[in-house]
Amino acid sequence: MSLGTHLAFIAVAVVVVLVVLRLVASRQLRSKYALLWLLVALALVVVALFPSLINRFADVVGVKYAPTLFLLLALAVLGGLVGHLTWEVSRLETRIRTLAEDGALLRNEVDELRGRLDNGADR
Repeated sequence: MSLGTHLAFIAVAVVVVLVVLRLVASRQLRSKYALLWLLVALALVVVALFPSLINRFADVVGVKYAPTLFLLLALAVLGGLVGHLTWEVSRLETRIRTLAEDGALLRNEVDELRGRLDNGADR
């Protein structure tokens, strides 16, 4: 890898860290997701500082062109992230539906009680 590529990787990692820390500070990103993105940034820094690691790993697994392995690993991480977020959305969707149903039942009970009170006040 050239020096420019190393610097680009480090710059991207620094930007990711800064954005993640800003989002956490403004409470727009939960800490469990911040940790994930900080690990991604750390991985970018490690690859930028020690490019021979990806070459050695490629040799171990039998990949002839190391950048292909890097892209495959990046796709695997993104696929895992998409799978996790899909699971999280499904879980939250179920919770929201349950809360909406509970809210509707409570509203119905309040309306019934108000109706009873109004009928009692009319007598």
